[in-house]
Amino acid sequence: MFLYVAGVSNVASLGSRIVLQGGTQKNLSVVKAEVDFIRAHYHGAEIPEVAIHPNCCEAGAIGAALEAVENRRSQKASSFPGFEFLDRLNYSISRDESTRCHFCTNRTFVELSTDARSACESKRVIIANCERGETENSDELRKIGKAWYELRQSSPNYVQAAAEKLWLPVQCAPGTSLSSRAKSKTHLRAQIRIGIPRVLNLYAYAPLFSAYFVNLGIPARNLHYSHYSTPERYQQAAGFSAIDPCFPSKVALAHIYELLQHCQKDPLNAIFFLMFDVLTSPLEHCVGSNACPCGAATPEAVKAAFYRKVNWFQKAGVQYLNPVLDLSDRDLFKYQMFKCWKDLLHLDWEENARAVDAAFAAHSNFEAEFRSQTRQTLDNLEHTGQIGLVMLGCPYHHDPGLNQGIFEELHRLGYPIFSQGLLPLDADLLDRLFGPDIKAGLIRSPLDISDVWKNTSSANSNHKIWAAKFVARHLNLISVELSNFKCGHDAFISRLIERIIAASGKPHFSFRDLDENRPISSIRIRVETMHYFLKHYREQLKGNLLVTQPRPAVTRGELSAMPNWRDFQILPEWPTTGANPISSAKQEGVQL
Repeated sequence: MFLYVAGVSNVASLGSRIVLQGGTQKNLSVVKAEVDFIRAHYHGAEIPEVAIHPNCCEAGAIGAALEAVENRRSQKASSFPGFEFLDRLNYSISRDESTRCHFCTNRTFVELSTDARSACESKRVIIANCERGETENSDELRKIGKAWYELRQSSPNYVQAAAEKLWLPVQCAPGTSLSSRAKSKTHLRAQIRIGIPRVLNLYAYAPLFSAYFVNLGIPARNLHYSHYSTPERYQQAAGFSAIDPCFPSKVALAHIYELLQHCQKDPLNAIFFLMFDVLTSPLEHCVGSNACPCGAATPEAVKAAFYRKVNWFQKAGVQYLNPVLDLSDRDLFKYQMFKCWKDLLHLDWEENARAVDAAFAAHSNFEAEFRSQTRQTLDNLEHTGQIGLVMLGCPYHHDPGLNQGIFEELHRLGYPIFSQGLLPLDADLLDRLFGPDIKAGLIRSPLDISDVWKNTSSANSNHKIWAAKFVARHLNLISVELSNFKCGHDAFISRLIERIIAASGKPHFSFRDLDENRPISSIRIRVETMHYFLKHYREQLKGNLLVTQPRPAVTRGELSAMPNWRDFQILPEWPTTGANPISSAKQEGVQL
């Protein structure tokens, strides 16, 4: 509950007085398990007080009633027809092939009717997992489509926009013409076809490599990218895996498998799956900017998987190129790219160097364009008092198959979505957010994170920490953190991210341990819960009540009136033999 529902790894962040509620608290073994968890995950100076709600079974219903009262005060109208109407209400439920939704595959029809004494006509209520499934005709479906289009225009989703634009063809740099050698090899290079997997850090650097190849005379149409990740594609290649890393690394097998399958229909000359060693970074005073070792080694692990029994690359007649690249040292990067492509493209050093310079320029232009757009959206949020959400995650979390569609669900609720890697870096904005810290001597520049994290060697971790500081200082932004199961780097910084956001008094939402499983219903419940808290935060923001109002808490008098977990007696149905969890806890002298 604490980890997967509330997303809390340190129970002390919730306070020192904890009230357990819900019908499951009648089960003493559940109480014992929760007490043990609180003991293990409470990292605070105080000793926590744990009590069980006196009406634990009805607590949720009481909360729903209080929320209804609050909504009644704000809306001043209710659609509830009354209990007398409900006594006369009849209904029937249908859920079969005739009710199946083509979009979410899950839909239920509820036919409502009343007896003859009521003038109310029969009515159909549709329960579905998507808005399109709640419609019955094409006109309503078109209205929903139009509403979504208008929403995308007014509240952009930069995570989705970047994921789409990253892979678009890149033109030659303005004023740049092909070298005489490149022109002489135009016919040869026009025949070269290169497959590139849509994975990992390429979600940040795809424009750079697209521009590199285009500036060497390779047509953009000859660059074939794999599709976005899906569960179906992942399952097709799952059997090739010999190791069990994080899901973003495992899914790379499916992308290479897709490119190999593509070779059967449209042959490729090479599959280019680069091994990032060091990445670029706008941050300053960092120890390093290294890529994740697991992600960096993934191309080699994929190569081993497709070499294990049969050489799939030789069978498909394609070269597999996976050079180690250092993006932070341009001269070294030029040498690495030249060594990789000189034979296949018949390169000379000069044209390779010019193509690399043009590639970095294209990458800078891509980022500058997005940062300019995000600044405009951020200024609009400040002007209107609205809220935007910032994805704290790695570049590959732009992949809709890896972010579980979480940001699509949030975007449909009207929230603009920002990406941590494309936040604006305008001097006036950074001075407003980080100027006081610089004057206080805490940091040396707005792009310095050494005040909160000394081990600044991992590029993606550094960027996530800096983005958390940015969000914590901007009233109109809320963070949504994504992390994958088995992500070693995030295991070290997740607690730090929580502390940075908590210091600002703002809510922080996280989806951790994401993997190949996509629990759609659970995600939607989490998103609805987030939407509820965000609405209250927005009201605080508009009323200038942010941070100054203490969080509601149970008073000590109310807490003392609640039964302590130790006061529960052993129920008769408990076995008389064997260790009892509550008795064992008492014998161990559990102190809370």
